[in-house]
Order: sequence, then structure tokens, then C-alpha cells
Amino acid sequence: MTSASIDRDEVARFDALAARWWDERGPMAVLHRFNPVRVGYIRDEACRVFGRDPAAPFPLDGLTVVDIGCGGGVLSEPLARLGARVTGLDPATANIAAAQAHAAGEGLDIDYRAETIEAVVAGGARFDVVLAMEVVEHVADRAGFLRAASTAVKPGGLLFAATINRTMRSFALAIVGAEYVLRWLPRGTHDWEKFVTPGELKADLEAGGLTVTDTTGVVFNPLGNSWRASRDTGVNYMVAAHRHA
Repeated sequence: MTSASIDRDEVARFDALAARWWDERGPMAVLHRFNPVRVGYIRDEACRVFGRDPAAPFPLDGLTVVDIGCGGGVLSEPLARLGARVTGLDPATANIAAAQAHAAGEGLDIDYRAETIEAVVAGGARFDVVLAMEVVEHVADRAGFLRAASTAVKPGGLLFAATINRTMRSFALAIVGAEYVLRWLPRGTHDWEKFVTPGELKADLEAGGLTVTDTTGVVFNPLGNSWRASRDTGVNYMVAAHRHA
């Protein structure tokens, strides 16, 4: 399995963490706290576009979703519980093994594959919803990766991305604060030069034939030890992009 977008050092780093994806007090604790915000964002925007009721028991019933860089399945599983038919992709084989084992234990049918989105797209697969959440800042060829991810979106479908803005504030908070002071993440998890501005992300997605329809910031609330959606995109943010039918 090869792809120009894969950064082998990044794959090795996350492979080494595979056994602790579901430890909510371990190195992925911040991702578990972040998860409710991104699940809600994906659910609500997908329901708006596909004419679903977000309050229904299975609002994503039957929608095909590909979770690129799925890791241990922390995002794939709640979307499967909402009714989506989820395919999870990750180049780190230990991550896929951890995701498969956890999903089996939860009784969830998720198609996990140690494949790249480039390979999946080359095989002709297309999806209602494509997810590139917390992965854009880890690839070697951002433009090429996002071109492949955009191609995977069916006509009328959606792409969601979550990443980190390249600002001095993000350097202070996402690297110095999160990795060195608070130790939320292992040191070296992020490279500030790989952070992506909303303008850069929009340009890459538009080059792939998508239209960015929403950009939402995500900020940490220390009082509640939780994350929430915000107008502030200075550090973390999410985007939704649509391919016209």
C-alpha cells in the first residue's frame, strides 16, 4: 500500500498508540472529549442536506460514510450507531486491528480497511459522506489527499474536515500548551507548518469540485472540561463542503 499523501513517520507514531485508542484517560483523551462536538456537527449538517430528522433514532440510516484516518474507530462507531454504513480507512495496520476488535466487541458492523482513500477512489467507490477529521494536518501531500477525498464524494454528497489553523495562537495552544504544558497529546503529535488555514483548505476543496458551505470553530471550555462549537476559528475548526447533484 503506497500513496504520495502518506507520511510514514506519522503512520508509525499512530501505530504505536493503537492499543490505547479507547482509553479515555490515555493519550487519546482529548479526542474522546472532542468527539461529541464533531458527531453532532456531522449529524446535523448531513440531516439538513439529506432531509433527515436529527432527533430520529437512526438519522443517518443507509447513508454511506467513509472515515479517512479512522484510527481506532472513535468517530466511526457513533456514526454507525446513528445508522450510517461506515467504511473506516487507516494506513496504520495496528489501528485497523484495534478498531476491528473494538467494533466486534460492541456488535457493530463497520468495514475497516488498511487502505488509502486514493486506492479506494481508484477502485471506483463513492460515498454520501466523506470524513477527513483530524487528518489533513498529518498528510505529506495535502492537495493530493484532498483531491482524492473530494473525488470520493457522490453527487449531492458532503465532505467534512476538521483541522487546526496555522496561527501563532495555534502554536501556543495546540503545540506548546497541549503537548508540552498540559500533556494532552504526546510530544511531536503535530507540526505547526502542516497546519492549514481555512482559506487554504477551501481552495483545495474547491479545486476538487466541492463548495464549502460552512466553517465552524471549536474551542475548549476549561470549566466544563469539554469542547463546543464557536465562531472562533483561530485554533481548531471544522468545515462542511458539498458536491452539487
